Amino acid sequence: FEVVPSIPHILKRIRQTVQDIERVRPDVVVTIDSWSFSVRIHKALRKKKLGIPQVHYVAPQVWAWKKKRARTMYKYIDRLLTLFPYEPKYFTPYHLKADFVGHPVIESPVIYSSQSDFRARFNISDNQKVMALLPGSRKNEVSRLLPVFLSAAQKFYQHNPEYVFVIPTVHTVENKVKQMVKNSSLPLIIVSTEADRHDAFKASEVAVAASGTVALELAMIDIPHLIAYKVSPLTAFLARHLLKIEFVNLSNILLGREIVPELLQENCTEDKILYYISEFLKKGDLYERQMAGFQKVKEILGLGEQTPSANAADIIFEITQKKH
Repeated sequence: FEVVPSIPHILKRIRQTVQDIERVRPDVVVTIDSWSFSVRIHKALRKKKLGIPQVHYVAPQVWAWKKKRARTMYKYIDRLLTLFPYEPKYFTPYHLKADFVGHPVIESPVIYSSQSDFRARFNISDNQKVMALLPGSRKNEVSRLLPVFLSAAQKFYQHNPEYVFVIPTVHTVENKVKQMVKNSSLPLIIVSTEADRHDAFKASEVAVAASGTVALELAMIDIPHLIAYKVSPLTAFLARHLLKIEFVNLSNILLGREIVPELLQENCTEDKILYYISEFLKKGDLYERQMAGFQKVKEILGLGEQTPSANAADIIFEITQKKH
């Protein structure tokens, strides 16, 4: 429902994309993510019978909801490249060749981030510590989550004045974040470049994050974190009835157990955030379980093996060679 106002613009982009593909006639069409958008492109191309191989990279999350989508995808694409090893099995029974190539997070520059560079760049002294607050990359996420995160940080700061708080954000919501924190008395650092964001992660003792890929990035560099998230009441109602998964955090899904605390909807409160922050900083059982879990997640995603982008490129190159 939250995407409804953008529908006319999205439909225009779909038409433009199809027209451009028809004009250029590439050797292969590869769409990435956003299946609801991409499938309309693939359907239109199939109708035109251009004979161009069609590939989609990043499987729709049929394991989470609308499982029936897997049954018809073979009609619109020739190959599916997946990020997670458990995904191909949802598609191969329905005549679609699907390959696990790995998750791009294991190629993320975050792996090479620098705590010392961040501390030097922002004049953080040796006796200060850093906490990251990550309220999402969309305006509606920031509006709902940042007030809760700031409230938790304010309470934490009263007893831990050695901390500074960094909000890694993106350019599209940077001004909104600055507007929302302008009256805060917390020692805040707001960063929006990729390098600054990643270095901020590395410099953090602990992080509070919205759900999403950012949590996987934190896992890649062993930063203890929890996720806290809430959506509109209508979206929450629909999610509870449609989603078929026990967890929303990707690390938890991969392992089939909770290593990253999930504070969702009514559980997304400052007191619960504070509880888990304090538990992580004790470096007790919760911390140890999470660190061990992160190592397993890295193994599952293929860290240290051929990169996901190289795997994907190999498959796409193979497809173009068969065409010729």
